[in-house]
Amino acid sequence: MTDLAGRVHKLTSRARRLTTRPRWGRPTGADVTAGMVTGLFSIPEGMAYASIAGFNPVAGLYAGVVPPILGSLAAPTVLMVTTLTSAIALTGQSVVSDAGLDPHAGGTVAALTVLVGAVMLLMGALRLGVVLSFVSNAVMTGFSTGIALQIVTGVLGDASGYKPPGHNKLLQLWNWLTGIGNWKLAPTLVAAATIAVWALARTVRRLEPVALLVAMVLVSVAVALLGADVELVRDIARIPAALPGLSLPDWSAMPHLLGGALSVALVALAQAAGVSPSMPNPDGSRSDVNGDFAAQGLANLGGGLFQALPSGGSLSRTGVAAGAGARTRWAGVISGVFLALVVLVAGKLAERIPMPVIGGLILVVGGELIWGKRADVALVLRTSGLSTAAMAVTFAATTQLPLQQAIVIGAVLSLLLYCVQAARQSGFVALERDHEGAWATTGDPPPAVLPPGRVTVLVYEGTSLFAELPRLETQLPRVDGARGAVLILVMRTAPDVPSSAMLKLIRRYANSLHAQGGRLVLAGVQPAFAALLARTGITAELGDSAVVPAEPALLAPLDRAAEEARQWIATR
Repeated sequence: MTDLAGRVHKLTSRARRLTTRPRWGRPTGADVTAGMVTGLFSIPEGMAYASIAGFNPVAGLYAGVVPPILGSLAAPTVLMVTTLTSAIALTGQSVVSDAGLDPHAGGTVAALTVLVGAVMLLMGALRLGVVLSFVSNAVMTGFSTGIALQIVTGVLGDASGYKPPGHNKLLQLWNWLTGIGNWKLAPTLVAAATIAVWALARTVRRLEPVALLVAMVLVSVAVALLGADVELVRDIARIPAALPGLSLPDWSAMPHLLGGALSVALVALAQAAGVSPSMPNPDGSRSDVNGDFAAQGLANLGGGLFQALPSGGSLSRTGVAAGAGARTRWAGVISGVFLALVVLVAGKLAERIPMPVIGGLILVVGGELIWGKRADVALVLRTSGLSTAAMAVTFAATTQLPLQQAIVIGAVLSLLLYCVQAARQSGFVALERDHEGAWATTGDPPPAVLPPGRVTVLVYEGTSLFAELPRLETQLPRVDGARGAVLILVMRTAPDVPSSAMLKLIRRYANSLHAQGGRLVLAGVQPAFAALLARTGITAELGDSAVVPAEPALLAPLDRAAEEARQWIATR
């Protein structure tokens, strides 16, 4: 127990250090304006994302209050706004649905959000930000494009009054397009008007950052004045004219949500990882992905106790803040405070927002996301067939399977893609001395047969994955009649990660060569690899002089190995 308590204390201390590094600075007038714009923008976007995923829209609204305040205060990425995103909402819906729980139950939402926060905080404390580096761009492109399609299909019913049938998102979209006769006139006109007003607002430079907000306000007022018969937000959920109250987690639901919380956290963190490269800190300070992990964890721990859905770094909301002139982290803080004031003072007005307006706005957001991915899709298509296949499979999984399953498939595809590409790039390169006596590559493949009575030098370049070894073994020269031959393998770049398959290959080849009267020498061996060779008995089989350790001078071990090889041949 003492040891466990000590470890918990260390993790907590590390998390505290991660979240106390940022410099707060002072808010500017531009931060106040940007925060107000971002807070207002959270009304339609937060409620729409929650509605798409089947949650109470109010929980999506409240995700714009506490999480942005806590996240902005703690995050090393100054402008990052932590709030609900479409991918997080949809992943959370899959998790709750698979667990057989009620997405409208406050205790269930609180349990999921708190668990997500705990996972994020733990990953930040353990400095696991490097994990996201192993998710390939091809997989992320397929995943994010599939999420964008899910956003679009999720509001087709709100935007047209016709919810298309279908067991997957592609089929639903097709049925919606071909079932135009089922569209209802009033919601379709309201959604079309919303898109039209948004497009017109974007033509005005000053209104471009708040075009979605302008469209929401103008069309909502027009619907109220004309008395159009369309569904309103209040028909789905009431917005209390009060600040979010304390909501305790349903502890009995946590065991059913634990695995899914990891999926939600990974989706949120993967999205947030794209914020810092896109939005450099205006004050010149450095971002830190692990610090951002911890900050988002704190935001969810706090938000979960105040009726908020899980949140993460939102590139779209951060873009709104930056476009409106945000310069410090106070813009995110002000956005949460201002939204709380709006809910407190004018919550009943927000209830009158027509659902077709939200549907039109989300069609715009989803369409922009899909359109914005066209360059990434084209890049993946030009890269390789494997990358294209990984992108296509991830896209298909995202549109047809629960999102937590699609995440696992994407992660496995990323790993497989890395392994295949690494195996393809591994191999041996032949070296010979040039006319000045310096070592240089010959440009030729390794010889097919090891020449007797001569020294042959090959450089190993690879990652020591077991999948590459059959290819490597075919590249090694055959040892038929290799009497008095010495093969020197330069192993300086061999990784320190132990590979029993690589050790078996070395032992097998060395024994075959020895049986023909030849010798295998390993030059430039790193200390960890040398210890492994000694521990497994391979050094004793090769001979101590056949394992030449690495030195600061890169080619010194090769020179020494080549000289000893010539002497060995001479004595034979």
